[in-house]
Amino acid sequence: MLAGLAAEVDERQDEQRHGDGHGRVGEVDDPVEPPFRAHHRSVAHRTRSDPAPPARTGQQPRRSAEVTLRDMEYRHHDLVVIGTGSGNSVITPEMDHLDIGLVERGRFGGTCLNVGCIPTKMFVLPADRVVEARRADRLGVHVDGVRADWPAIRDRIFGRIDSVASDGEAYREKADNITVYREQATFTGPMTLDTGTGVTVTADRWVIAAGGRPRLLDIDGLDRVDPERGVHTSDTIMRMESLPERVVIIGGGYIAAEFAHILDGLGARVTWVHRGERLLEHEDEAISHAYTRIARDRHDVRLRTTVTGAQYDGGRWALTAEAEDAAPVQIEGDAVLLAVGRVINTDLIDAHTAGLPCHDDGRLVVDAYQQTPTGGVFALGDVCSEWQLKHVANHEMRVVKHNLLHPDEPIESDHRFVPHAVFTHPQIAGFGKTEQELRDGGVDFVSGEQRVGDVAYGWALEDTTGFCKVLVDPQTKLLLGGHLMAPDASTLIQPLVQAAHFGQRADDVANGQYWIHPALAEVVENALLDLDP
Repeated sequence: MLAGLAAEVDERQDEQRHGDGHGRVGEVDDPVEPPFRAHHRSVAHRTRSDPAPPARTGQQPRRSAEVTLRDMEYRHHDLVVIGTGSGNSVITPEMDHLDIGLVERGRFGGTCLNVGCIPTKMFVLPADRVVEARRADRLGVHVDGVRADWPAIRDRIFGRIDSVASDGEAYREKADNITVYREQATFTGPMTLDTGTGVTVTADRWVIAAGGRPRLLDIDGLDRVDPERGVHTSDTIMRMESLPERVVIIGGGYIAAEFAHILDGLGARVTWVHRGERLLEHEDEAISHAYTRIARDRHDVRLRTTVTGAQYDGGRWALTAEAEDAAPVQIEGDAVLLAVGRVINTDLIDAHTAGLPCHDDGRLVVDAYQQTPTGGVFALGDVCSEWQLKHVANHEMRVVKHNLLHPDEPIESDHRFVPHAVFTHPQIAGFGKTEQELRDGGVDFVSGEQRVGDVAYGWALEDTTGFCKVLVDPQTKLLLGGHLMAPDASTLIQPLVQAAHFGQRADDVANGQYWIHPALAEVVENALLDLDP
């Protein structure tokens, strides 16, 4: 995604330099009839009681630089996009004829670019290297004095990411047909949006890609983000000035798991508190149990433990925690990371007031075409998806973009085989059903399993923990799910995802192609072969 956004900025800058000389770029010689034509309303100041003027078709929108937002009161756009993560990618040169409003309260690029997928994986990599150096003696390699330089790692990462975000914002600000609104926006009525800039907008079409945010705890001191006192979420912890000596992580999901690896790998001591019986409970049970054992060997893990109070003495946190069948205990740390889930941002934009129905967890209701029940309103990504994953948001973005441009030939989202990965050490990846889901659903299945340490490359790695597990329909031989814990599991899972997506039989995948020997992919091959009687 980082490379894609950077490439998009470069491509658009090239278009700016090589336009047709009339201030318009991205034009084609024989344009097709657009699905809905631009009409630009006056931006003259009006009071809220004044009626909006009628739409005027065929008028070119003003350059955004000419628009003084504080001088406006009401404005109508052809399209309004809320959110500049995957939502920003909806806007393409094919929409240069449209008057577009783009709303963003935070950094351009959204969660993935700024506080999620990309920076966390850029932190994971150096943590991997440190952990591998610490354990290299099992290979006969002795590495002395390995240490991590937190400020250098942090500055390398954000020195690259921040420029991509700022360049993307600058590009949109310069666009002829886009007005950028840089405040928290809130619906004030049926599809009427107060942009927080003094401008209230309406539109013919909407794309809501407002995302989500980290959840906080209803505990005094842990009910707000406070980096100066060491209370963090994933939004803030990567920009710390220095690495704390001791960090308490609260939560048991993938964000907690990745930061436990990062912080411990780079030099902090981690105490990990989770109220559940095991970590990563949504993974296949075999993966969850195996990873929990690994984490306990590496960190101070407190399971079946709930934090109930917090005190700060000016330099250190003392958390009160209650464990099952045990007296309350005190857990101390220099910093606290809250990784207890995420909140959908439909409350911030007041989707209910707009007339947009939501699920119980706050997600917008959409159909297979990514449309809400309200006509002309699309949604994508975390604000509506049960998969809080960037690759899902990007898939849904492409569906929304197509359906905006080709309303008479709409396409559906395909969420049949959504893969995921957790960048712990070792990595974890999976897709489809878990074994417990198949059992609970009464679905007939067979499973195949292969340990990493039993294939040739696993010998080279001296791996003792990794494995691949596949779940298959015994009648059709089609894959129902796949689960891995292994080095580079996020890559190894892909041939299984591809096989499931294209309806390939497990036995054909195992026997109908070459598998490189002695590559680590043989762990996938042998798991599939393990299905044979």
